[in-house]
Amino acid sequence: MSKCCKRVGCKWVFKTKRDSHGNLEYYKAILVAKRFTQKDDIDYKETFPPVSQKDFFGIIMALVVHYDLELH
Repeated sequence: MSKCCKRVGCKWVFKTKRDSHGNLEYYKAILVAKRFTQKDDIDYKETFPPVSQKDFFGIIMALVVHYDLELH
């Protein structure tokens, strides 16, 4: 990594999703960037949304199938 770049920290956010009766439906985990540590025009000039590309998702799914893995 070059010295002109500054890393942005991140943290995991965990949530539990429940139905209308209060029963547990599933768990949800999201990796979020700590964007509040950045300064406009100093740390970045452009921003990009943290979403995966369809191609990347297809590669992951192909690897899961090829190696007979479980995806959670």
